Amino acid sequence: MIQWLKRLRAAFGASFLWLICLVYFTQGFRSFVWTAVSYQLKDRLKLSPSSSQFVFSIAFFPWSIKPLYGIVSDCIPIKGRKRVPYLVIATVLSLVPWLILGLNATLRSSKWNLMTFLTVQNLGSAMADVVVDAMIAEAVRRERASFAGDLQSISWFSMALGGICGSLSGGYALTNLQIHTIFLLFSALPSIQLLSCGLVEEKSVTVDSKVLSEFYDSSSVDGVNGNSSFLDEDSFSEKKPNISMLRRKKSSKGGKKKRVTGKGQIAEKVDSLPSRWFRSLKAATFSLCHAFKQPLILRPMAWFFLAHVSIPNLSTVMFYYQTEFLSLEASFLGTARVVGWLGLMLGTFVYNQYLKTMKLRRILVLSHVGLSFLGLLDMVLVSRVNLTYGISDRIMVLCGSALSDAINQFKFMPFLILSGQLCPPGIEGTLFALFMSINNLGSTLGSFVGAGVASALNISSGSFDNLPLGIAIQVLCTLIPVGFLFLIPKEVTGVSA
Repeated sequence: MIQWLKRLRAAFGASFLWLICLVYFTQGFRSFVWTAVSYQLKDRLKLSPSSSQFVFSIAFFPWSIKPLYGIVSDCIPIKGRKRVPYLVIATVLSLVPWLILGLNATLRSSKWNLMTFLTVQNLGSAMADVVVDAMIAEAVRRERASFAGDLQSISWFSMALGGICGSLSGGYALTNLQIHTIFLLFSALPSIQLLSCGLVEEKSVTVDSKVLSEFYDSSSVDGVNGNSSFLDEDSFSEKKPNISMLRRKKSSKGGKKKRVTGKGQIAEKVDSLPSRWFRSLKAATFSLCHAFKQPLILRPMAWFFLAHVSIPNLSTVMFYYQTEFLSLEASFLGTARVVGWLGLMLGTFVYNQYLKTMKLRRILVLSHVGLSFLGLLDMVLVSRVNLTYGISDRIMVLCGSALSDAINQFKFMPFLILSGQLCPPGIEGTLFALFMSINNLGSTLGSFVGAGVASALNISSGSFDNLPLGIAIQVLCTLIPVGFLFLIPKEVTGVSA
C-alpha cells in the first residue's frame, strides 16, 4: 500500500493527489450536511414529503447538465488555463451557500431561498466533479496511462471513505448540534479545497481557440467512426496537436490569411475573443451531438433514462415515515447509510468477481427483479407484518439499505461499462459526462414522479395510510424497464468491447 502511494506520488505529485482525494472525499462527505437539510425541510419548514422531494429534485438538477461545464472549460480557458480556474469557481460556488445558510436564519427558513442556495451549491459540486474527472483523464494520458486504474481506485476509495465518515458523523451531529452549526462545519472542507487549488500548477494552453474549433470540425466525424484523430491535448504538458492534421480554410469575408511558420504554428489576423470562443463551443457541441445521435449510443442511453423515469422515487416519503412513524433517530439513520455504503462496495466486489462475463441484459433483469423484491420488503415494513414474525423495524431498515445499494450497484456497473465501450476516441470525457447527466436527469425526473404520486395519494407528514399503495405502484413500475431491454445490445458483457 505504501509503495503504491509512493509510485502515484512520484508520477503525479503529492499536491495533485491531495487535491483529487480531497475533492472526492468532500463529495462523499456531503451526506453529513444533506442529512441536516432533510431535517431542516421536515422539522423547521414543516414541508410535506412531496414538497421536500420537489425541493431536492430542483436542487440536484445541476448534476443533469454536466457536459455543459466540460464544454465550457474545454473551449474557454481563463488566463490560458482550462482546469484550475474552473475548479476555483466551482469550489467557491459550493462553499458560499453553506456559509450564508449557516449565518442567516431568515434565508434558511424560507423554502424558496433554501432551494436556490442548495441549487447553487450543487452547481459548484457538479462542476468540480467534471473538472476533476478531466484533470484525471489528462494526467493519465499517454506515458502515464498505466496509472489510470490506480487514480480511479484512489478516487473511489476517497469518496467511499467520505461517505462512511459523513454518514456516521452526520447522525451524531444532528443529535448534539444545531443545523446551522452543521452547515458552517461542513464549509470547512470546501474552504480547504479552495486553498488546495493553489498547490496545483497548470500550464497555459497555447493553441488558438479558432485553430481548435477548426480541428474539432475536421475530426469529429472520424472520432465517431472510431479513429483516434480527435484532439488529444494535455493541458498539464507542453504537447500540442499535429498542425498538419488541421483543416485549413480561407475565409470568404475579411480577407483573413493563414500561413504556417517554420515552427509549424498558424499565424493569422486576430479575431475577437468572443467570436473564437463561440466557434469552439459550436464545434464541440456539434461533435458531441453527432456522436450521441448514433443509434448504437442513443438506444442504450434511452433505456437507462427510461429505467429511472418510469420508477417513482419515494425515498423522501420513506424518510418521513422512518423518522415520524417509526421514530428512528438520526444517529441510527446515519448508521443505515454506512451499511448502505458497505453494501455498495460489496456489490462492486461481487460484480467484478462473478458477474463480469454475464450478459448485461441478464444483469439488468436480475437487478430490477431484486429491486422489486426490496419494494415488497418496504411493503412488509409499512404494513407492520414484520412485527408479527418478531423482526424489528431497525433490522428491516438496515437490511433494506444494504441490499438496495448493492443491487443498485449491479445496475450501475453495466451503465459504466456500456458507457466506456460506447464512447468514441477523442471525446470520451465529455460524452461520458453526457451519459452521467442522462442518468442523473432520469433520477431527478423519477423524484418528480415520486413527488406526484405522494401528492396524488395524499401521503403527508403524519398521514401514511396510502403509503402501502404508493409502494405497490413503485414495485409494479420497477418491472416496466424490463420490457424495453431490446434497446441494450444483446451480446454485450462486462468484458466485451
